[in-house]
Amino acid sequence: MTATPEEVTYPSHRWGFGAFLLVEVVLLASAALVSVLLRSEWGADGIPVRDVLIGTIAPTGIAAVAALLITVVRGNGPFVDLRLQWRWDDVRTGLRFGALGIVVTTVGVAVWSQVVDEENAQSAIGTLVEDKPMSVRAAMVMFFYLWLFGPICEEIIYRGLLWGAVERLHWGNEKWGRIAAFVLSTAVFAASHLEPFRTTLLLVIAIPIGLARLATGRLLGSIIAHQVNNFLPALAILLTALGVLHL
Repeated sequence: MTATPEEVTYPSHRWGFGAFLLVEVVLLASAALVSVLLRSEWGADGIPVRDVLIGTIAPTGIAAVAALLITVVRGNGPFVDLRLQWRWDDVRTGLRFGALGIVVTTVGVAVWSQVVDEENAQSAIGTLVEDKPMSVRAAMVMFFYLWLFGPICEEIIYRGLLWGAVERLHWGNEKWGRIAAFVLSTAVFAASHLEPFRTTLLLVIAIPIGLARLATGRLLGSIIAHQVNNFLPALAILLTALGVLHL
């Protein structure tokens, strides 16, 4: 029988909200640094495809590595502190919530596109790759980042580090601690994309992902749910980047 979140006791760690805030600073600082380092090569033709890839992937990856290091230095390591255990039950749960996320995302995007104008409805990455044809190699790198690597990094930061920081407060009992972690991590995840017009939509999209983490008590479920949910948008970005589809 698969253990529920209530049946498993994990050792405590010594990191909290300060660790999450530090990782957020690392994320923003690395994004700014990468932008400054690459900007000198930007010409009248706009941002080169290589720089789009680096500027998109590097900051999130660096921040996720920082989060993992914090669990090693001030905790019990990522497998314990971030609940990164591999379980097939979590994979299946993640697939179910990911499928739910696809439905929610499809409906949410359809409704959202009717509420706001086309320019504000599109994601920041979608705006970057629109009308910017990429090589097949570059487009595939972007696709696999959006589909697989990006969700892993974001889940480590938000449903891993932030979730653990909230749960550490206990909130009177473990159940309320998990609910508080779900609510706060979902809200912060949506706001952290720094796309004000899309925050409400991102909030709706993030709910099934957070529910996968809540249901399993571990991070793998939300990673799988996030990856499943990201597949169709990533495919759309891939086809757009290749000039096959116009968003």
